[in-house]
Amino acid sequence: MLVTLVTAALAIVGTLLGSIVSGRFQERAAERSVRLNHGETIRRDRLEAVTALACAASDHRRAMWMRGDAVLKGADAELVQSLRRESHQTRSQVTRPLVTMRVLITDLAVRAAADHMITLTYALRDAYGSTEELSAAREAAMVAHDQFVDVAAGYLARTA
Repeated sequence: MLVTLVTAALAIVGTLLGSIVSGRFQERAAERSVRLNHGETIRRDRLEAVTALACAASDHRRAMWMRGDAVLKGADAELVQSLRRESHQTRSQVTRPLVTMRVLITDLAVRAAADHMITLTYALRDAYGSTEELSAAREAAMVAHDQFVDVAAGYLARTA
């Protein structure tokens, strides 16, 4: 009888320990899954922020080029005014992705590359002296854009 009770008690203790261990493994697997999902979400958000900023800067650079080109070619005032409004709109569209990128990416190299790209893109406004000056400013802004994309891609690859 004692042997039966000891055997039953050991079976109960074994079952309880098995349940505890199994529950802990399931808990750890769930935590790992949450961490993985969170990491993938952050990575996707960072990629979207970089892409949105690069696109917004490109749109603004194009708008500034068109505006400067129209000014240099002596286009009528109505067209210049329309292009000016468009460039103001595209400039304001840079703000949101820039802020998003700064919140999601704290890497100083990525931030510096973004700031450099934006600064050179905005500098097109001051390059309306000649076609050569405007072309040089546009080229510098495009190079800065490509550098930003390369730096951001390196950062995203390292943090994947």
